[in-house]
Amino acid sequence: MKFRSVFDIIGPVMVGPSSSHTAGAARIGRVARTLFGRQPDWAEIRLYGSFAETYKGHGTDVAIIGGLLDYDTDDERIRTAFAEAEQVGLRFEFITESEEPDHPNTAKIRIGDADGEMELTGISIGGGKMEVTELNGFTLRLTGHYPALLIVHHDRPGVIAGVANALAADGINIAHMECGRKEKGEMALMVIEVDQIITDSMIRLITDLDNVTQVSILAD
Repeated sequence: MKFRSVFDIIGPVMVGPSSSHTAGAARIGRVARTLFGRQPDWAEIRLYGSFAETYKGHGTDVAIIGGLLDYDTDDERIRTAFAEAEQVGLRFEFITESEEPDHPNTAKIRIGDADGEMELTGISIGGGKMEVTELNGFTLRLTGHYPALLIVHHDRPGVIAGVANALAADGINIAHMECGRKEKGEMALMVIEVDQIITDSMIRLITDLDNVTQVSILAD
């Protein structure tokens, strides 16, 4: 297995004790918060595999709540995330599942408020890294290593080409791209990780394309 740097092996600067069970979990929670776009009022977190077995001792629970509060992996407030969540009115519940997951460190997070809700499945793959494997019923692979666009659109010819052409015209290179849909001709999702910073003007341009209904950004 190849690593991009020594930090891929030893993990990031973090609040311990475990890079996979704590730092990776915090990043899953923080990505959920970022994609939701605001502080949720409530959270239901289902833990699978090793997460379910050791989450209290390894701090997986406080790490995920810290992430939902927008704390980075090295933020000391992760240790007191439960108390911080109570102060801001974030209600949460952890549920352990016996179902055997595809990956041993899996968390399914459902968050919401009066205006809507979102469901995300994330896995912690070691060294503080994580991947999102499902978002609101769409299967995907989102690493969080690069700036990313998540584009919800109607499944129509030319939408993917229109987005790719808009990025190319602005000199933005695509590092990784996935497309999925629930049913033919229904709602679809593009996940595009890129090498450059995504500007507000680019987001507006893509949002205005035909058949695009929503654009979210995940910064590097």
